[in-house]
Amino acid sequence: MRDYIRRRVVEISNYIVEEKATVRQAASVFGVSKSTVHKDVTERLPRVSKELARQVKKVLDRNKAERHLRGGEATRRKYRRGQEKKAS
Repeated sequence: MRDYIRRRVVEISNYIVEEKATVRQAASVFGVSKSTVHKDVTERLPRVSKELARQVKKVLDRNKAERHLRGGEATRRKYRRGQEKKAS
């Protein structure tokens, strides 16, 4: 694995663990695609650090379990904004 990829993998992984970030958030911060983040943390990271890979997996599993709640909240905000515009 190239050195710059290895560094990116570790940086993204540390960011996810420290911030409890989603794949989407990490991709945005590091300027890469969600696919790249996902490949980095699921395929490349275990070859670099098994312990860090476990920590990242724990955060991502929690995010996955909670994503329906975040989606529901986003939908609620969307429709509240729509109601506010109608009231104006």
